Amino acid sequence: MAPSGSPATPDAQARLLAPYPVDLRAVLGPFLRGGADPASLFGADGSAWRASRTPEGPGSLRLSTDGDVVDARAWGPGAGWLIASVPGLLGFDDDADGFAADALPDHLADAWRRLGRRWRVPRSGLIVEALVAAVLEQKITGVQARRAWRALLDELGTPAPGPTPRPMRVLPDPVRIRQVPSWQWHRWGVAPRQSATIMGALAVCGRLEECVRLPHEEARRRLVSIDGIGGWTAAEVGQRALGDADAVSFGDFHLAHHVVYAFTGEQDGTDERVAQVLEPFIGHRHRVQRLVEMAGIARPARGPRLTIADHRRH
Repeated sequence: MAPSGSPATPDAQARLLAPYPVDLRAVLGPFLRGGADPASLFGADGSAWRASRTPEGPGSLRLSTDGDVVDARAWGPGAGWLIASVPGLLGFDDDADGFAADALPDHLADAWRRLGRRWRVPRSGLIVEALVAAVLEQKITGVQARRAWRALLDELGTPAPGPTPRPMRVLPDPVRIRQVPSWQWHRWGVAPRQSATIMGALAVCGRLEECVRLPHEEARRRLVSIDGIGGWTAAEVGQRALGDADAVSFGDFHLAHHVVYAFTGEQDGTDERVAQVLEPFIGHRHRVQRLVEMAGIARPARGPRLTIADHRRH
């Protein structure tokens, strides 16, 4: 055990009893932006680490679990806020009641029985963090987006406090991000439209941060009122920052193919077809999107169709 006052001594900590057996990788996986993400990682010991800029300042959070017992430790000025955010982050108040599991095809129903009990929709409460990351991912490859995210944090972020497994970085504050010149965004591989969207959104970040206290539909409307933020970006923010279990990433080329393929075996998915197959799950459509991801179902580039057995009425 580290001596009192050493860097390893948490500034805040708590042990919490979760309402479900928490799978940290399943719940927090959407926050990880590549294996070299400066702000998020999964430790070799099964722990999960996040470096975040909270309303009270930067902080690092380490989570570990033993079934439904969660051990949370945090460092830095934002430590207390991070500890208080853990129930939301792990979806303690997320309610899957009403989820039409019987409307899933057999292979997804099996995945739900296997994975659904260990996962909830997270709610980080950090709008700016989720928004900046999502805008960087607009209409470019994942490799390009992860590179830009790393560059922003590595060059302008602050070192994460605490004994992180490797050096981690905290997202710069909105004022600092708005000072980034156009040539620097370009050097990071960020298109002018994306950087303009980030700059415009951060100019009203106070109003955007209020979304954490709004009903999900109202939060979506406020997000898409910002020039450059459409339904896809608002959904990505809702899924991570707001705990929105119905937020579907319409407009995502790959998602449409994978979800439609998972339900029907059809090779060419569209947003319209996604809306059709997800209609029985309205209110819980993001659960299905994430279930397809966690189950590892993806439309093959080539090859035979997936055999879909529909036993919903059996």
